[in-house]
Amino acid sequence: MARVVVGIQPVREVVHVHGVRVERLLFERSENPRLQALARLARDQGILVEIGSRLQLDQIARGVHHQGVIAFAPELRLVPFPSLLTDDAALVMLDGVTDPHNFGATIRSAVALGSGGVVFGANQAAPLTAATFRASAGAVEHARLCRVPSIRAAVEDMVSRGMTVVSLEADGERLLGDIDLRGPAAVVIGSEDKGVGRALRKSCSARARLPMSGRLDSLNASVAAALALYEIRRQRPALEVLRATRPNAMQAASSAPSLNDAFSAEQQETRGGDEQIEDDDGE
Repeated sequence: MARVVVGIQPVREVVHVHGVRVERLLFERSENPRLQALARLARDQGILVEIGSRLQLDQIARGVHHQGVIAFAPELRLVPFPSLLTDDAALVMLDGVTDPHNFGATIRSAVALGSGGVVFGANQAAPLTAATFRASAGAVEHARLCRVPSIRAAVEDMVSRGMTVVSLEADGERLLGDIDLRGPAAVVIGSEDKGVGRALRKSCSARARLPMSGRLDSLNASVAAALALYEIRRQRPALEVLRATRPNAMQAASSAPSLNDAFSAEQQETRGGDEQIEDDDGE
């Protein structure tokens, strides 16, 4: 059965990654140059392109904003858990993240920052649906996703192998930047309302918090994942991808500021200056 993917960017990634294995693309009739360019790209790849009504696309998308295009793509291939347990593992593990938009955005952060995989439980996890794919902005086509029967059992397995598994919490015992993440590591991120489960926290090898300015005490899963993966990569400047493609980036990576340093600098700049903070609108 084909997988429904909606939205211009997600569909573009489907075309780039899967090519002729895509069953077909369904477009709404439109003069939009982005849609027309995508249709030409699909035809060049040998993919069947069809035109449908907006009503037809709306019915297939089931409420997800489709931007006038839907792809019928191959099913995602999940990877087995043991394949993620490498010497340079940098994994994101999700505990109870059930919102598809948050799940998809986390996948996007993980792919953008070079995570080796995103691990989630068979239960209490967002479904892999068009909404999740749309929120990932096509990153799901490049992600290594792994569904496990139990996140806690997976964590205990990793800890027994000597991996560093960090539970991210608002009141974590240590700052994430103070933990040695140069070896194989994983960060566990919970839902915004409940956080990481109590039993799971006890199974992790460390409990840590991200440096915060004090005005907020939590971040959504995708932002937390991005910051945590940045810290892992900062502690591992000699990455193969940098060595092979951008030798000059090695020095830049090794001198990049830690999360602790970055937030300390921000606090010094904004201490006593509420007007500046109020003018800096978040995304």
